[in-house]
Amino acid sequence: MAATLEIKYFNSFVLKNQEPNQTSGVRNFQFEAWNGSHGIPDQIGGFPRFLDVEYNNCWYVEESRIRGGYNNTSTDYGVRAYLVELEPNSSIRFNSLIYSGIYNSRTGVNNTNVFSVAEEITKSLDPANGSIQKLYAEDTNLIIFQQYKVNKALIDKDAIYSAEGGGLPVSSLKVVVGQTVPFPGNYGIGNNPESFAVYGYNKYFVDPNQNTVMRLGPQGLEEISRAGMNGFFRNQIVNVNSSSAGLGKLIGGWDIYNKEYVLSIQPSSLALELPEPTLSYDERAQGWISFFSYKPSQSFSIRNQHYTTNGSALFLQNAQNDIYNTFYGVSTPSSIEFTFNPEVSNSKVFNTVNYEGSNGWQINSFVSDETGPGNYSSVSGSTIDTTAQVLSYIQGAYDSSVPSLTGAAALTATAIQPVFRAGFYRKENKYCANLINSSSAAENEISFGNQISGIKGFFANVKISTDTITDPNGFKELFAVSSNYTFSSGY
Repeated sequence: MAATLEIKYFNSFVLKNQEPNQTSGVRNFQFEAWNGSHGIPDQIGGFPRFLDVEYNNCWYVEESRIRGGYNNTSTDYGVRAYLVELEPNSSIRFNSLIYSGIYNSRTGVNNTNVFSVAEEITKSLDPANGSIQKLYAEDTNLIIFQQYKVNKALIDKDAIYSAEGGGLPVSSLKVVVGQTVPFPGNYGIGNNPESFAVYGYNKYFVDPNQNTVMRLGPQGLEEISRAGMNGFFRNQIVNVNSSSAGLGKLIGGWDIYNKEYVLSIQPSSLALELPEPTLSYDERAQGWISFFSYKPSQSFSIRNQHYTTNGSALFLQNAQNDIYNTFYGVSTPSSIEFTFNPEVSNSKVFNTVNYEGSNGWQINSFVSDETGPGNYSSVSGSTIDTTAQVLSYIQGAYDSSVPSLTGAAALTATAIQPVFRAGFYRKENKYCANLINSSSAAENEISFGNQISGIKGFFANVKISTDTITDPNGFKELFAVSSNYTFSSGY
């Protein structure tokens, strides 16, 4: 359909063409080319609505005066409200903050959707310190965590600096976010804001770029990973984010029930061979006190209760249900590893092991220090002294029958007396056991293994854990572990 329009000399007009489809380059079927002359009947010169699909037929004319009449009202595009740039191109300012108007519930003022460009509503930080990852408001200050830096910004006030360099906060009605002050030290939160946790005036987070765990308190930034765990965190955090396995997670949370900062190090799911430890830091002990077997998705505290999530399930970590050592339905024995090292400059023979605490503990390993490589080609590598496993009081029980009843069965009425112990023996509520050597023959050794008792070395690494038959998932305590030793004669 074609149309001829009579254009009067006093009518300014615009000739336009419908653009084709941006993806296919062709017009959609029956694309609107002319919307018709609204209110003008066809009999007096009006034109109906026109649909077409051909590219060349989609020209149309727009008159600037209403109905094209002489001296009729002229129309125009008008003003562009709240536009600074004619080109509506978006930009990502990763180091900047933007804030809206105020919200006051008491007076009913809600300007949270008002972003007036006539006012200064942005605050930019040094882009060299990376993007802003976390914001935390504390009193009248706003703590800003960037990838490589931590800053403090004043809220509703600014600072006037004297000639000596001292800053004096001054209230201001026109300033929302005032002067930003960086905390001393090149520490940031990296790309892991999920490691952030707060309790009181202390804020905890992980800096994956420095492989450190940080505490931000009244004294500033401090590395709490230095408390005997510097090498551990250096080797673990570096594997969380990798170019080959992808990004992992560092889940942090505050355990309000036990007053501990809990951190779960979770490398990418593609790195299946890497460990995923969860451990806690205690301010009272000023150190990392325990490892856990669970892997949380989130960790938080509400009303003196510590909660974690695993997938879509919510768990109360300090539930008083008399089921211990069980996380997310999986039971894992509790264990403690430590070192016996008395008289550090003397070689010793450790003969016994003793502990004070609840029934149900066993010695998994008792290993001496390495002696170094041998001198003969038949002896390769280092040699160590080891002991056989020391069973718990109930686990090591056996009666006088043939074959013997063992474990809990040896303590029943059907057992034949007397009952012996192959592990710990209880005396005056203290558990004691001899150490049976299980080492292989070392260089120049004549007597070895179970032919001798005890193990020889300058120190010994010990692992003690709960067993699986003495009150499973029950409450168990361990107060002290000791060993009787003598000085070695050198042979």
